[in-house]
Amino acid sequence: MPGAVYTVENECQDCYKCVRHCHSKAIRIIDAKASVIQEACVACGECVKVCPAHAKRIRSDSENLWRMLENGDRLFASIAPSFVGYFRNVSIGQLADALIRAGFEGVSETAHGAQAVSSRLDSLLVKEQWPLMISSACPAVVSYVEKYYPDFARYISPVQSPVMSHCRMLREAYGNDIKTVFFGPCAAKKNESDSHSDVLSLALTFADLEQFLLKRYAPINDRESPLALGSAAEGRFYSIEGGMNDTLRNGQRNVRFLSVSGLENLARLLQGDVSTNGRTLFIEALACHGGCVNGPAMPQDGSVLETLFHTDSSAPIASSAGRPQGDQPHFPGVPKELAAAEVSEEEIKEALARVGKFGKSDELNCGACGYNTCRDFAKALLDGKAEPDMCHNYLRQNFQKKSNALIKYIPASVVLVDGDLKICECNRNFAVLIKEEEIYQTLGNLNSLPIESCLPAFKELFASVIGNGGEIEKYHQAFGERIIDISVFSITRGKCAGAVISDVTQNEFKRERIAQQAREVIRKNVYTVQQVARLFGEHIAETEIMLNEIAGTYEAHPGEHHEG
Repeated sequence: MPGAVYTVENECQDCYKCVRHCHSKAIRIIDAKASVIQEACVACGECVKVCPAHAKRIRSDSENLWRMLENGDRLFASIAPSFVGYFRNVSIGQLADALIRAGFEGVSETAHGAQAVSSRLDSLLVKEQWPLMISSACPAVVSYVEKYYPDFARYISPVQSPVMSHCRMLREAYGNDIKTVFFGPCAAKKNESDSHSDVLSLALTFADLEQFLLKRYAPINDRESPLALGSAAEGRFYSIEGGMNDTLRNGQRNVRFLSVSGLENLARLLQGDVSTNGRTLFIEALACHGGCVNGPAMPQDGSVLETLFHTDSSAPIASSAGRPQGDQPHFPGVPKELAAAEVSEEEIKEALARVGKFGKSDELNCGACGYNTCRDFAKALLDGKAEPDMCHNYLRQNFQKKSNALIKYIPASVVLVDGDLKICECNRNFAVLIKEEEIYQTLGNLNSLPIESCLPAFKELFASVIGNGGEIEKYHQAFGERIIDISVFSITRGKCAGAVISDVTQNEFKRERIAQQAREVIRKNVYTVQQVARLFGEHIAETEIMLNEIAGTYEAHPGEHHEG
């Protein structure tokens, strides 16, 4: 079974955009195709959002839902509050009605679990003194801190996520034999389901929900059904950055509440040492910028003002302190630091040399490869996660070297002309052709020389191709004392054109000599034929006279009669 996030490799277009945006760098490039390193992935889904070819996917587990229906399982749905950004102008009651018609026994709001989590956190913050507490509501954040900042894992709040809390509440209310199915904007929830299937049976996306209702012929209409556990309240604002903090502000604690979204922002924050001044610094941390409304399974406009106002209008401003907490097992953070291969400075230098970087001045740190620095890229090369061609500077230089070699050693004359009809590249053969070899040898190029000054008769060919594109070929053209074939072709319309010029003078001389020899042979043959014809004509005339004389001796005279 693939991980929560995976790559459809035959659709990957080797753009490396996923590498640039993956803060965990959990991407391996093999043969220019990007695959997800599952043990390093935190399932934030950022690569899914940014992949222009849609080659990054969130694993679909819809077949498991259909299997549950076939088995006759009692199904209860947990709907994330961010649904308002996916199903526009649809109430939770309308979704509940559609799902019940599709085979679910009950439908409830994940926001109930959020309220229980906030109530539990309120108790912890009142009774215990934490110098720093990082919220555990986002499973991608929990995984990220445990893997990449293991020293901070002990500061993760020991409270289960809202969906886990909600599923326990549903089981407590309706029996442990029920199957709970979460529908939301998240990929990381699948990891929770994989690890705790006894509590969270299945985690699907809103897109899965939409397709499920379509296939079950259960369209969303104006009818509404009552919700299991009733309607939620302030927990509905959890889907918005800062929404969790809103439910925790009780005015009775010495706690500073901060919110941060985006793993790169969290990483920037988790630097240095933790100190205490008698207060608790509580950080509501979310992997998705702006909150769950911008999750990887949400539309791009999931967090527009319409969604924010809709969410706000349905979620009263209130503290969750004192609400029932339900079954809240202790969930401490567990350091899961990934083993990193030890690499020496010498190995890094050798890896940098593979991409043409031999000193600090060569390390541009442009980030085009997806890594922040050239040294990070070198480490990825050593770790087998990257390939040399990912370095755009190396790729450009390598291409430039190959193209220069091709231009330099091609037997014909080659010249490139820019939009101003000035030379921007040429080879030595061209310099020899136009009798500027000395300048070429001195400068190594003839750049900026107007093409009109060296090929005046062909200026219009270059102008036409640069302006209109295409290709123009001319054969056996006079060029001083030489004869040339010239092919002018477009490289970038309006900006650059190239030409390949062949000096065919010697070929023409050879062809002319052959033609002269052929004409001489023909002349001699014609002369011979004429001589034979003349002699043969004289012989025929003499034969004709002799035959006439012989015939005349046998011609009968008038009046003579011959007997037999």
